[in-house]
Amino acid sequence: MERLAQRTEAAVKAGKIPVTLGGEHSLSYGAVSGVARALGKPVGIVQVDAHADLRIAYQGEKHSHASVMNLLVEGGNSLAQFGVRALCQQEMDSRSENKVFFVDAEELVTRGLHAVDLPEDFPENIYISFDVDGLDPSQMPATGTPVPGGLGYYQAIHLVEHALKGRKCVGLDVVELAPDGNAAWDFTAAQITYRLMAAALSSQG
Repeated sequence: MERLAQRTEAAVKAGKIPVTLGGEHSLSYGAVSGVARALGKPVGIVQVDAHADLRIAYQGEKHSHASVMNLLVEGGNSLAQFGVRALCQQEMDSRSENKVFFVDAEELVTRGLHAVDLPEDFPENIYISFDVDGLDPSQMPATGTPVPGGLGYYQAIHLVEHALKGRKCVGLDVVELAPDGNAAWDFTAAQITYRLMAAALSSQG
């Protein structure tokens, strides 16, 4: 985690936007920590995910993929979640305690929402954390923990692009791809990454 934090910290200090690829979602802790350290203040995390990742620990490991966002909000970062459809009571409590902004998958999908305004007091500096399982398994089955009822490709991209309006992207990650031999899903993850990179550059003004 510290090695990763050092890399993203150095990238931000060099005037760059770090892009981190994974792998399981736990790596976001190191990536975000380095970005926040370089900026000297917490960031606002925009998370696309099937899961809230707000457990205190998972199977005894507090640095797991299921508790990464809990670590980051405990560190003072703000969090906005889109597309969640699998969470436990502990995570619901964490949302309340840490003032997490969220619009879950059922509302987004059934209402066909492609744009949701972030709270006015949400930080200007945005870090995007895109878990590919935020997409519906029909569009991204190559992930370790697929959950039905997910977002469409364009819907997820549009939600992130809208969230960046009036704000600045300072880093991003795309995580949880688990290649299964079908190159279509590898290309999907790559295309998501390129689209987010373009959105990040557009946010620089």
